[in-house]
Amino acid sequence: MQSSIAPDTTIAAPQTGGAARVLGTISVAHFLNDLMQSLIVAIYPILKGDFHLSFAQIGEISLTYQICASLLQPLVGAYTDRRPQAHSLSVGMACTFAGILTLAAAPTFAWLLGAAALIGTGSAIFHPESARIARLASGGRPGFAQSIFQLGGSGGSAMGPLLAAWIILPNGQRSLAWFALAALLAIALLWPIGRWHHERHTARGRAQRGTRAPGVGRTRAAVAIGILVLLVFSKYFYLASITSYYSFYLIEKFHVSVGDAQLLLFVFLFAAALGSLLGGPLGDRIGRKHVIWMSILGVAPFTLALPYVGLGATVALSFLIGLIISSAFSAILVFAQELLPGQVGAVSGLFFGLAFGMGGIGAAVLGHLADRHGIEWVYRLCAFLPLMGVVAAFLPRIEHEQH
Repeated sequence: MQSSIAPDTTIAAPQTGGAARVLGTISVAHFLNDLMQSLIVAIYPILKGDFHLSFAQIGEISLTYQICASLLQPLVGAYTDRRPQAHSLSVGMACTFAGILTLAAAPTFAWLLGAAALIGTGSAIFHPESARIARLASGGRPGFAQSIFQLGGSGGSAMGPLLAAWIILPNGQRSLAWFALAALLAIALLWPIGRWHHERHTARGRAQRGTRAPGVGRTRAAVAIGILVLLVFSKYFYLASITSYYSFYLIEKFHVSVGDAQLLLFVFLFAAALGSLLGGPLGDRIGRKHVIWMSILGVAPFTLALPYVGLGATVALSFLIGLIISSAFSAILVFAQELLPGQVGAVSGLFFGLAFGMGGIGAAVLGHLADRHGIEWVYRLCAFLPLMGVVAAFLPRIEHEQH
């Protein structure tokens, strides 16, 4: 595949060894960042018991974290488009460091909300600028670069439940403080990345804006962005039912232990990590519109079957759902970046922010519905969300086959 868009000067150069190391490092930092963030969700069963929380309060924790992340990310991205900040990634990790320590020591529900807000703020600072650096280091393969970057985040999210089962469940809430070391490691990794980014910005000046694909004017680009926003809503509202409540669903319906529920959540998150790795390169090869279409709408048969099968089939279906639905985000993000060239930070912040925001709102809404109707009813309702993927048919074609 070859894009019809004029090349972006920030990524047109061949990928050097230095750029490849930067891409690898930023992916490792994403792993550490999302590992720490996933611990919030992973310890929900512990917090629910220790603090006597309702499902609605669990949803409010997710909402606080994700709203802080979603509201700030587009603002951070737009600001750094104009004024890149060399060490903003390390500053974001410092916020996450403070949030993890607060979560470990929180004595009340209000303190839990404060910790979630700090971790959400760290995420808001980290994601837009790190996505920009991943594109800068892509060597002209933005889908591949975003998949490597997303693989780090998905891998970190998948490890959270395992580490919670191995470390936090036996030792309690305060053992979370050990994970602040991951934030310190990330700060150390990101500091030289900040210098690398600053040197590239100084040498090249401001990135040229580039041009949209032929036939995609301002109005059509705005409509396409609206479609992508709707698809992000569908994807992340559904994912909220898994990431926030899958453990409770397994415990309530199949009477598994908390530890086993965490391991089964890992199965889904591991599949999601694989899907995030595949989506970007596949989009580079066959076109991002096709990947988006297959990822959102293609998962619907499996989500519709999930609430009506036994434990073994539930685990198998959760793996397929995670694998398929998670291949979409890299394709959506790069598609949006190509619709609005020269605004990589703002676009990345918008879509990461939407992902967090929709996840947070979904967790809060679904928590209230679970309290009212039961967790199994929630899964039967959410099963229909991927059918919204049909709107991907209206996305413009901005790539063509290279013969």
